[in-house]
Amino acid sequence: MPYFDAASSAPLHPVARQALLAALDEGWADPARLYREGRRARLLLDAARETAAEAVGCRPDELTFTPSGTLAVHSGISGALAGRRRVGRHLVVSAVEHSSVLHTAAAHTAEGGEVTEVAVDRSGAVSAPEFARVLRADTALACLQSANHEVGTEQPVARVAEICRAAGVPLLVDAAQSLGWGPVPEGWSLLAASAHKWGGPSGVGLLAVRKGTRFAARGPADERESGRSAGFENLPAVVAAAASLRAVRAEAAAEAARLRVLVDRIRTGVRGLVPDVEVVGDPVRRLPHLVTFSCLYVDGETLLHELDRAGFSVSSGSSCTSSTLTPSHVLRAMGVLSEGNVRVSLPRGTTDEDVDRFLDVLPRAVAEVRKRLGAPVPSPGEAAGAASLVVDALGKRCPVPVIELAKVIGDVPPGGTVTVLSDDDAARLDIPAWCAMREQEYVGEEPADRGSAYTVRRLT
Repeated sequence: MPYFDAASSAPLHPVARQALLAALDEGWADPARLYREGRRARLLLDAARETAAEAVGCRPDELTFTPSGTLAVHSGISGALAGRRRVGRHLVVSAVEHSSVLHTAAAHTAEGGEVTEVAVDRSGAVSAPEFARVLRADTALACLQSANHEVGTEQPVARVAEICRAAGVPLLVDAAQSLGWGPVPEGWSLLAASAHKWGGPSGVGLLAVRKGTRFAARGPADERESGRSAGFENLPAVVAAAASLRAVRAEAAAEAARLRVLVDRIRTGVRGLVPDVEVVGDPVRRLPHLVTFSCLYVDGETLLHELDRAGFSVSSGSSCTSSTLTPSHVLRAMGVLSEGNVRVSLPRGTTDEDVDRFLDVLPRAVAEVRKRLGAPVPSPGEAAGAASLVVDALGKRCPVPVIELAKVIGDVPPGGTVTVLSDDDAARLDIPAWCAMREQEYVGEEPADRGSAYTVRRLT
């Protein structure tokens, strides 16, 4: 069964498995003790730190192992903000950061701090000049991911790091998605990553803090990991994480070139085989193994179940896969279609045959979901009726409001309007996206007695 969700968690690398098993036998003792078993464990921990630091591009004494990548982000942001509290309490983040960054930013706001989100374009990339514009004299920290976890777009880290350095603002880079593929450009002050993203074991994160960066660890003091990560190190997992990072980086160039060809085949195939589909993210400046697309008139969760039954494990940023029924904050920030969203992220070793079979299965799965939802089938020469129509989609979740809009747009003449009443937040994103894809004019949104009224003018 092809596993196509490596961006969530990559399969355990064989080197990680070997190192983990060896370290379970040799690295079980307390590395802080001076007796033989403790010294042996300390040697393993020091070697792992040197290996990971070499891959990150920092000194070993700048790198801390944490119990997760999420905790690395939380600790990095909170520690940098605390260390620069005399400068101010202003935090800058991009609008498409991982939830671990945004959750920390929300906590900072709740404690009286101020957060500015930098918008992105439709590819998911920030503008370096816009990043520069929002930096202030009281900015304590800026955060920018190296590559987006949902759409794969690489961010202009080098340019933003240069801007932050000129402004005297430290930059934290979340490198969870990219570190296994190569080093992050120079200029960052703090860096966080997570081992299970590159094929290491779960439960190991990395936090690097450059010398000279003001940092004050939050919480009770602890003698472990320079006081930046409390508790006994999970030494076998740390050893496996470092060994697998070195292994995947040695393979990265060749595997990236191979997977990029497969991803390009999916990008092209999806557009040619599935009607009404939008491939999102930057087509060039992107991670080599990841592609995301959204299908009109499709419930994302239902489509994922269809693909799962066909033997493919993929993920989605659609609102329908969230318990809150709100669209992915990444897709919302990009202003692209959120319904029927599928993220395919290929693990190392994916074959041509796996991709060919996926492209064979996908069109049938999409067609089946659309059929169940009663999606419109385009037919030429539809007669035009009233100059304006109102569609009541209250109480219905996307993609149903969009499907209802598509069914009746042909019933109004060119220049006529259709107003959709909807109380689903996803409609605020998906109706304008539908207009862009179908070359219709999105007039705007107005409050209604319940929910909102979205007006669309027929152009074609």
